[in-house]
Amino acid sequence: METTSLKTVYERRSSGRWKDRLRRMIEPPPPLVMNPGEKKDYPLGRWNLYLGGAGARVEGYVNVDLFPMAGVDVVADAERLPFRADAFQRVECDAVLEHVRRPEAVMGEIERVLAPGGYAHLVTPFCHPFHEYPRDYRRFTPDGLKELAGDRLDVVAEGWRTGPTATLLVFTIEYVKLLLPWRAWRIAAHGVLGWLLFPLRYLDVPLMRRKGAGVMGNHCYLWLRKPEEELEERAAAPPALEGASTTAKT
Repeated sequence: METTSLKTVYERRSSGRWKDRLRRMIEPPPPLVMNPGEKKDYPLGRWNLYLGGAGARVEGYVNVDLFPMAGVDVVADAERLPFRADAFQRVECDAVLEHVRRPEAVMGEIERVLAPGGYAHLVTPFCHPFHEYPRDYRRFTPDGLKELAGDRLDVVAEGWRTGPTATLLVFTIEYVKLLLPWRAWRIAAHGVLGWLLFPLRYLDVPLMRRKGAGVMGNHCYLWLRKPEEELEERAAAPPALEGASTTAKT
């Protein structure tokens, strides 16, 4: 996907134009339900980092993305974060690692900026359609995420965020759209099928309790904790370094 197209997608999420408001009103619910068994109450700190939250308001986080737009606080590449070491108590990296050229570099940056005792949350797709934002390079399993994280961070939780029903519904919708020759038909099919099929997503609530759910798991997650160590007292200063590109929230 071209950069201009990607920015258009993000801007539509918060645009006040009547066409975009109407599009959001008739957009069907996502064909997935989050795993209710995933623990999410790991502590936040004064400074927390969210990677890839363009087009969204992420309360309590410094929102980093490649493009300057509403909701983005710092424009930067996740492979070269413009922050000092040990700056953040929590780092969220949700559906980002499949889109970067060097996930090992991003993981190294997450480990560097995460404060000792802090938590990192990784979410990545496994069985999920190809999607360019702006590129799509790979898929992950929980074991793959642990291999990427290495031994410098401790694994505190792992599992499947979205389950096999989500996989089935997403691929069904995309498959039907592939059969249709005109864009208007594909848009209509996306809406109609989305509204008809989304109630089935709740089948994943019991399915994700089963051991074999990962065979068709949609997205997996990993919670990591950076081991604590002796630290000198630090001044309570904003984590962005001089030269970081920032954008005002609008």
